[in-house]
Amino acid sequence: MPKDISILESRIKELKKQRDAIILAHNYQLPEVQEVADYRGDSLELSRIAAKTEAKVIVFCGVYFMAETASILSPEKLVIMPDKHAGCPMANMLSAEELRKLKQEHPDAAVVGYVNSSAEVKAELDYCCTSTNAVAVINHLKDKKEIIFVPDKYLADFTAKKTGRPQERGLASDSPSYRSLITWNGFCPSHIKILPEDVKRERKFHPFAKVIVHPECLPSVVAMADAVLSTSQMAKFARETEAKEMIVGTEVGLIYRLKKDNPGKEFYPASERAICPNMKRTTQEKIVWSLEELKEEVKVPDAIRKRAKKAIDRMLEIA
Repeated sequence: MPKDISILESRIKELKKQRDAIILAHNYQLPEVQEVADYRGDSLELSRIAAKTEAKVIVFCGVYFMAETASILSPEKLVIMPDKHAGCPMANMLSAEELRKLKQEHPDAAVVGYVNSSAEVKAELDYCCTSTNAVAVINHLKDKKEIIFVPDKYLADFTAKKTGRPQERGLASDSPSYRSLITWNGFCPSHIKILPEDVKRERKFHPFAKVIVHPECLPSVVAMADAVLSTSQMAKFARETEAKEMIVGTEVGLIYRLKKDNPGKEFYPASERAICPNMKRTTQEKIVWSLEELKEEVKVPDAIRKRAKKAIDRMLEIA
């Protein structure tokens, strides 16, 4: 390991002790960031860890909505981001104002939102969901004629197929037996870079490999998978499966964790193009700066926080 990296890691360890801090890193972060993290995981998993820890400072290495979620669940802690400009394009595709307008068009609908959304949007939800539990949340609302599901149209497509609810872009049918999922036109720019031809190519090179993909992928890619999983589910699947090779259809950063946790297995990215540039903004240098200066803080205003937390709590009661 280069000398300057070792110095940075030593400085981070020293500052963590001084600040009574822990470092949380999303599965898509750079290897150097994952190496200094106390915990790695998906966004909600990390926020729940933040809520349980006794540390006073949470250094969240991810994108902005994730740090917001940590602030929602841990209002008494100082939540900081090494790079506050690391945003989520999908989360930015839906504003609270747009969601309020959609709710006005469907006043009787239950409102479900992917955790990949802003705190302001979460405050407008009845239920939050993750890629792991979206199906369980929608099934819980089986008696609802209309459910608004935002912002990811591809997670919505996967969930609709699993729950038997057709998607609607306009007004739902007047039939009392009709149950629709009203969706938004949001998506993850990184996951849609994974194409069916990528999976075909990798299967040709690795005919015995299992194909695991994220539900944010295109429906045509999801249809080709052996398993459709969240990042935390992928980590579990990789650990427990007897398969020795896996083609992984998600942001390439997860490959590092999978290889590190499973040294006897091989992992191949479905596409090298599936990179989230915002997830790569955080570096060890920025972690040092954030701990030295205790910046940049992410703090959700209490009025928004309380409403957003209700949606998260309702989700956790279900799944």
